[in-house]
Amino acid sequence: MNKPVRVILLDQAKEEYHRLNEIVGRQLERGKNHTEEMQLLNSIKQKIELVKSNLFYGDNIKENLIPKKYQVSNLWRVELSQFWRMIYTIKGDQVEIICFILDIVSHPEYNKIFG
Repeated sequence: MNKPVRVILLDQAKEEYHRLNEIVGRQLERGKNHTEEMQLLNSIKQKIELVKSNLFYGDNIKENLIPKKYQVSNLWRVELSQFWRMIYTIKGDQVEIICFILDIVSHPEYNKIFG
């Protein structure tokens, strides 16, 4: 039996996702197409769907390299457009599996987090 998979955006990731949605909404109202923000938002949506269909889609970060700020035992990285990164962890029980998106960050911010 396959367990259902949910994806939940937390904290910074949720804020960044909503910020991008607002920017893209304003751009669409002004008739803009194919902006960097639109590409990034579409990339995030596409990667979330890929993670839903394959939990292990991203690159696994070795446990000894997981920054303490995350306080998780497993961490995965997905590359997005424009060198952005999406960081997630996987939790599960007998009923379902949940992927928590912890961060959506630019490449320079990713480098700060992971050194």
